[in-house]
Amino acid sequence: MSDTDLVSLYSGRILALAADIPHLGKLAAPGGSAKKRSPLCGSTIAVDVALQDGKVADFAQDVRACALGQASAAVLGSVVIGRTRAELERARDQLSAMLKSGGPVPEAPFDGYEVLVPARDYRNRHASILLALEATCAAIQAAESAKG
Repeated sequence: MSDTDLVSLYSGRILALAADIPHLGKLAAPGGSAKKRSPLCGSTIAVDVALQDGKVADFAQDVRACALGQASAAVLGSVVIGRTRAELERARDQLSAMLKSGGPVPEAPFDGYEVLVPARDYRNRHASILLALEATCAAIQAAESAKG
């Protein structure tokens, strides 16, 4: 990766998102939790959720990731409240397709992931970018399972 490629990939918008991640921390009484790790780079995101009527009512995330993973967590954190598991799984699948097969940017309200389009060419970064959505989907599944 050349210096020009790095500058392009780590744009000001990505770095600004990484510096201002919403919902950092842990919930006092989560309904479900999950932790996901990228084996390639070691990035880790842990998520706590509380559900109400099948939607995310409260959310917290502990983000230990590269700037791209942090930016992804920031995009998610800005829109996650009020979303259903189906909406989040669709966003995860659309983000994966955007990165891995040149698909379109995820549908609104997840269209903020457009900032990560330049990462398409860097397959070694895809897992870190997907962590926030993967951990959130897993936490929701855990919350639903706990309710029986």
